[in-house]
Amino acid sequence: MDFTIEKYRGLLEALKGHKAFALRHDVDLRPNFSLRIAQVEAEMEVKATYYFRTVPESYDEAIIKQIVSLGHRAGYHYECLTTCGGDMPAAYDDFCQNLERLRKVVPITTACAHGSPRSPWNSQDIWNQHDIHALGIEYEPMLDTDFSTTLYLTDTGRRWDGYKVSVRDKVPQYQEQWMREGLAFHTTDDIIRALRDPRHHIHQYDLLVNTHPQRWMPFGIGWIKEATLQNIKNIIKRMIVINQ
Repeated sequence: MDFTIEKYRGLLEALKGHKAFALRHDVDLRPNFSLRIAQVEAEMEVKATYYFRTVPESYDEAIIKQIVSLGHRAGYHYECLTTCGGDMPAAYDDFCQNLERLRKVVPITTACAHGSPRSPWNSQDIWNQHDIHALGIEYEPMLDTDFSTTLYLTDTGRRWDGYKVSVRDKVPQYQEQWMREGLAFHTTDDIIRALRDPRHHIHQYDLLVNTHPQRWMPFGIGWIKEATLQNIKNIIKRMIVINQ
């Protein structure tokens, strides 16, 4: 059974044997689920970065503080160009205001864009006109990672090959290359098997692993509901990708 807490423990155990990896978590919904994942990681002595949106379904100051107290980092999961309707000056001001809001809670030196798949705007486009690093942001994963040496793995679409239905959570310039190298994975078990095989090509890369913690839970009604809703979302996202 995939996307359970125990499966995530298995993934962490396999990752700990890899030469270099970083964990990124996009807290799109249900911050209490992120706290549960953060506790599992702390028990296994693994550190991660949690990116919080500043909307009610993600933003919870008490949980943000608890996660950081466990030794993890917090970051800003921005979506300003979407929330500001494509108005670039307003989006930049919104980014700065929300960044300062978060910094009053915990230190913030990293930020990454929320995909907003139904939006016509990509919030990363703000940095075509401004310098994110001038704001004290040291690292924006999709802008600052060298993907020629780092393999990006994300559970977008509740699958590890979700780039097929993803609007923005992917690295288009390297995706085909990774597929040719046998670095396309569908399930968490596929990744675990690759990590446990010393001959697998995955060991030639550093890893940036992105998960959405609201997807990882004990098997039950909630798990079934999440799986069903995500399958519906994937159909919609595939239509968006086709029509782009």
